[in-house]
Amino acid sequence: MTPVLAFDIETIPDCDGIRKLHDLPADLPDVEVAEVAFQKRRVVTNNDFLPPHLQRVIVISCVLRTDEGVRIFSIGEPDATEDLAIQRFFEGINKYVPQIVSWNGRNFDLPVLIASGLINGVAASCFWDTGQDNKDMKWSNYINRFHDRHLDLMDILAMYG
Repeated sequence: MTPVLAFDIETIPDCDGIRKLHDLPADLPDVEVAEVAFQKRRVVTNNDFLPPHLQRVIVISCVLRTDEGVRIFSIGEPDATEDLAIQRFFEGINKYVPQIVSWNGRNFDLPVLIASGLINGVAASCFWDTGQDNKDMKWSNYINRFHDRHLDLMDILAMYG
């Protein structure tokens, strides 16, 4: 049986990244830093939803089904760093090579995990494999949209529209 990993992330504004991006003072409280980002975003998009690179992952909740059974768990500890949580998530993909299942994961969860992973130097070799090293991934990988390696339920129910 192909393992299946359903997942969802929860995020908060990346106040350290926002400070750097907008050259804000280090002593400006996080709530004010976030409000600066929200205001700037509203001017551009008419909403305050921050782009993936300005999100910080605080938890990744998962349901993993394998031949051994079903496990429900979350990745992310109050004192753990974001890079460790993201690294553990991608290590799980490397280990199990599961079909991943998400709700709007293609437009939010994965772009946030990818952006944060790149910012934090996270390794994710299996996720990025497009068949150069593993021919099984050529026609069914995590990157391409129309395949069964990643099932985005929002895409399916919207008929990719």
